[in-house]
Amino acid sequence: MISSASWFYWAILSAVFAALTAIFAKIGIRGVDSDLATLVRTAVVIVALWAFVWWAGKWSNPFALPGKTWLFLVLSGLATGASWVCYFRALQIGDASKVAPVDKLSLVLVAVFAFAFLGERPALREWAGIAMVAGGVLVLALKR
Repeated sequence: MISSASWFYWAILSAVFAALTAIFAKIGIRGVDSDLATLVRTAVVIVALWAFVWWAGKWSNPFALPGKTWLFLVLSGLATGASWVCYFRALQIGDASKVAPVDKLSLVLVAVFAFAFLGERPALREWAGIAMVAGGVLVLALKR
């Protein structure tokens, strides 16, 4: 059983792997079209996840999922693909140390979208942290 506090450790691991993604991608896209690089990355993700789901014994018939689940997973997949294409293009053009923090503006947008569409209500302290992230992105993005 996964404890309710374990989300934090998974989130930290996500951040570590996201950071490695930026570094590995920046090195890997040298001299390669960013869209082709995104396709290769996506193929690797598909194979790795398929193997993980099979190995963990979590495979079930995806066609048995409800239509609403399919709709939102497809929309999420399309958003992920668009994000990856834009991220790789930005990495190819800019410095990883600048692109990755700006990409984390997604944290601010998730909070706003979750408030607007999911009814989530972060506390004032959480909004302050979110505002600091937004401020940090602006500091990193704006040139003197």
